[in-house]
Amino acid sequence: MDAPQLSVVIPVYNEEAGLPALFARLYPALDALGVRYEVIFVNDGSRDRSAALLREQWARRPDTTRVVLFNANYGQHLAIVAGFERCRGDRVVTLDADLQNPPEEIGRLLEAMDAGHDYVGGVRRKREDRWWRRAASRAVNRVREKITRIQMTDHGCMLRAYSREIVEAIARSREISTFIPALALATYVGESVYRLFECDYAGADSRDATAVFWDRDILAFFLVGMVLFGLGLVGEYVGRIYQQVRARPRYTVRAVLESSADGAAPAEAPAPTPAAPESAHR
Repeated sequence: MDAPQLSVVIPVYNEEAGLPALFARLYPALDALGVRYEVIFVNDGSRDRSAALLREQWARRPDTTRVVLFNANYGQHLAIVAGFERCRGDRVVTLDADLQNPPEEIGRLLEAMDAGHDYVGGVRRKREDRWWRRAASRAVNRVREKITRIQMTDHGCMLRAYSREIVEAIARSREISTFIPALALATYVGESVYRLFECDYAGADSRDATAVFWDRDILAFFLVGMVLFGLGLVGEYVGRIYQQVRARPRYTVRAVLESSADGAAPAEAPAPTPAAPESAHR
């Protein structure tokens, strides 16, 4: 059996209601591309009938469908990593299972890669999130760009395409935690404290004494807060380092549904992996 040219990795968590619609749109869109492809669904410990629906879809399209069944919920990031570790395509596309990312747009990602790009990210024009989530996302984007100089318009959009080299590099990484949001918050607090240090109390007379003491109380409050936040951040680092040095595998696979490489009849293959850290949740 020839290796696929395209792999599509889709994490699934409690998506029973939307999976039939996803199947109805995804496979025709991929068939229209005219390339050999595989779809890898990673069931992230769903508590509804998602796993059963994935089994049925695998039985209908065993030639193009593979299903990885986690034994528990380890989070979207590790579900994607599990797909990356098992995909065989030269190009890999990630997609949400809830159809916020139209599968019909996959072809546009591949066109951009044909132009010479190793990585292409989608941007959601009409997001179905609440206003406060959109506002928080914009704020995180601004802080991240200021800190890392990395420009990413919509880091929450799952519709992305990767070259094989990038996927292999991600799969080889054994880090448990690859993103620490507290770093951005620490930077924001640090800037606020710095501005307080720039206050000029020179020339204040006795009438301003109350205001000066009030400003000093505010300064002391923020300084103590910064110290406590720093201790918490150090504790977070120590905890993550402890998880990392134990070198426990990151997730447990209960079974993998796939056809054999020689084209024989499909079979359910158990694929045990030791337990992942307790802290990983969606």
